[in-house]
Amino acid sequence: MGVHRVAVVVLDGVAPLDLAIPTQVFRRRPETSYALTVCALSDRVATTGGFGLVVDAGLDQVRHADTVIVPGFEPALRPQPRAVLDVLAEARGRGRRVVSICTGAFALAAAGVLDGLHATTHWRHVDELERRFPAVAVDRDVLYVDEGEVLTSAGVCCGIDLCLHIVRRDLGAVTANRIARSLVAAPHRDGGQAQYVPTPVVVVGDTSLGSTRAWALERLDQPLSVDELARHARMSQRSFMRRFTEETGTTPLQWLVNARVGVARELLETTDHSIDQVARLCGLGSAANLRLYFRRALHTTPTAYRSTFTRHPRPQSP
Repeated sequence: MGVHRVAVVVLDGVAPLDLAIPTQVFRRRPETSYALTVCALSDRVATTGGFGLVVDAGLDQVRHADTVIVPGFEPALRPQPRAVLDVLAEARGRGRRVVSICTGAFALAAAGVLDGLHATTHWRHVDELERRFPAVAVDRDVLYVDEGEVLTSAGVCCGIDLCLHIVRRDLGAVTANRIARSLVAAPHRDGGQAQYVPTPVVVVGDTSLGSTRAWALERLDQPLSVDELARHARMSQRSFMRRFTEETGTTPLQWLVNARVGVARELLETTDHSIDQVARLCGLGSAANLRLYFRRALHTTPTAYRSTFTRHPRPQSP
């Protein structure tokens, strides 16, 4: 690959880490041919870190770039200047590769770059992106989306995954792995960003079935049927199912599965229990069931999840 020009477009309210990721990955190295330029609409840009940046290059540099990257910024829904949107749309129109990290997707979407494509952003903002830009197909549980010449990453550090993926595409796995080692980062991570969303707190409240849900939460390690839950609530199954769905937005069985996966996550993070033990304690019965529901809910395995989130080192077998 000849010299490949990368322009990082810094918007007002940029997140410092989102900006640091592409500037680290695409800086000049002996084994790569990237030429990096950081540019902005004005020479001074505010950051979410409470300090300002002085940027030497203007947006005219975007027109010379092969890859254009927009790091995340806050607030995500802030309207962008017409000049910024035009330069992003022009880059896409010329067939250049256009990339966003985290909430940078909102700028790409506002410029029309994401219309008709799949894209992602930080899990806190996926609803906003979907609501504000209905022409974009939002993927909620991925680390990044590769649509060929338009790529988007999920929240913050997923920008590392995306940038290494781009290097892997451009220069191969050996170079991408070498850069990953220099960053002390994983060359590839399993799963999607759902595993980084805090375990939902099961709200009991003062609703009519709150006491039944609290009763069930204390017995997740035991077999629980809809009939048993309905009996505890002193309702017919039909009435119970209707009322439960009205109050929670889901079915009793799916609610139980979600609660059990939440318990499994906590056990995997805080204990050395085997996968079989975790499955029994959370009420999913077997390691096979735990893997099945974990994969469905979080798009990763219990073992990979534990490796990522364990809070204490696990002893290694000799």
